[in-house]
Amino acid sequence: MANILVVDDAKFIRVTLAGILEQGGHTVIGEAENGEQAVNVYKRLSPDLVTMDITMPEKNGMDALEEIKAYDSQAKVIMCSAMGQQKLVVQAIEKGAKDFIVKPFDENRVLEAVNRVLS
Repeated sequence: MANILVVDDAKFIRVTLAGILEQGGHTVIGEAENGEQAVNVYKRLSPDLVTMDITMPEKNGMDALEEIKAYDSQAKVIMCSAMGQQKLVVQAIEKGAKDFIVKPFDENRVLEAVNRVLS
């Protein structure tokens, strides 16, 4: 199973997502609450996968995605978005995100996306 970095500015979302991932047999090795932290934690921990919120303070998920992909072209990132952000999701895929999951999270969809990206 995978070592995962969970990035979201809302603690509640990070806790919820970590619970889903851990029930699915994965290990959450780190958390970040903005894109700046996400890049730093990614470089320090080299997770197998990142779940990344799009809208965050200081540095948004799109900018963090670009920075992580520039640092590690093999990085596997799944973007998280609220309903109605489809345009941003398309941009994220174009920038190298492997998949996206929509909030509120569907547990099966989250694990399906994670397992597909890791395979």
